[in-house]
Amino acid sequence: MLEEKINSIGQKTEVVILPEMFSTGFSMKPEQLAEAMDGETVAWMKRISGEKKIVLTGSLIVEENNQYFNRLVWMLPNGQMGLYDKRHLFAYADEDAHYTPGNKRLIASVKGWKINLLVCYDLRFPVWSRQAQNGSDENQGLEYDVLIYVANWPEKRGHMWRTLLQARAIENQSYCIGVNRVGNDGNGISHSGDSMIVNPLGEVLYHRPHDEDVYTITLQKEELLTIREKMPFWKDADPFLISQD
Repeated sequence: MLEEKINSIGQKTEVVILPEMFSTGFSMKPEQLAEAMDGETVAWMKRISGEKKIVLTGSLIVEENNQYFNRLVWMLPNGQMGLYDKRHLFAYADEDAHYTPGNKRLIASVKGWKINLLVCYDLRFPVWSRQAQNGSDENQGLEYDVLIYVANWPEKRGHMWRTLLQARAIENQSYCIGVNRVGNDGNGISHSGDSMIVNPLGEVLYHRPHDEDVYTITLQKEELLTIREKMPFWKDADPFLISQD
């Protein structure tokens, strides 16, 4: 199904984003559903990325060294990949009892854009996504230009999802993209989607509740840099370092 949707994209595309645990849905049964990094799903991502000449990203359940991870894979067309293990595990659903948290951020690069990749519940914790002033001059000294959250966020907490996506964009003066699943998960939990793209001013450029959708947008680097230049609030931020031990 996902392959058909990706193949339906006609225009030239750099990055394709899939939801959290896109191959299984959000599950607390990793012993039944986990794959190794040389398993079927990562191989599929590698094939699709190479065939379509895209960066393909989303998270899946991975088993490694007798531990389970909610792992985001950032797959490049040449078969190389970046990995991010979800830092904040959703204890309310016992995710912390089944999975091992990550301890390192992943900021990827695509044609001069720096992209901070995070997973679902990470959205609630602003320190983990906060900009630090140690990036390149081309990005005005900031670490990244785009935040991406892949998610299985339930409909009953949709207001929080939408609000926090806008907050993360505003406070970090970056684009913020949230890609969430749609529909009932079979356990009586409904997901409204509410996938969103928010600009650095917190303005919503795209929002799709309730329906499946494949949507493509071209982000404007000039708009981002102009906003940061005209409203350089980032210069007044408190200095800090995020420990990634």
